[in-house]
Amino acid sequence: MNQEVTDLIQSIKEPLQGDLATSLREVVHQAIPDINERIQYKKPHFLNNGKYAAVISTSKEAVSFTIFNASTLELPEGMFDGPPERKTLKLRKGDTFDFEQLVSWVGQASMG
Repeated sequence: MNQEVTDLIQSIKEPLQGDLATSLREVVHQAIPDINERIQYKKPHFLNNGKYAAVISTSKEAVSFTIFNASTLELPEGMFDGPPERKTLKLRKGDTFDFEQLVSWVGQASMG
């Protein structure tokens, strides 16, 4: 794991957002064990074989998790936003997500 990414996640002021970002980072690492991570545009980006696999970003009221190469995924209606190749899940206070399902989707997308 990249220390810059760890530091950035630990610097998130809202504890709930920090916890969500930590969990989402774990999703990516479980889905793609040899993932590379780096900070780009002040956000954690995850690269698989040099291609974007996922990105975590925070705003005032949400944590967004974008899965790249998502056009082959069968995702629930209304859960994700964005064009077919790049799907974003927005998590707000009180939202939860299915950890194993997200691991599965990220893994599937990384093979595409």
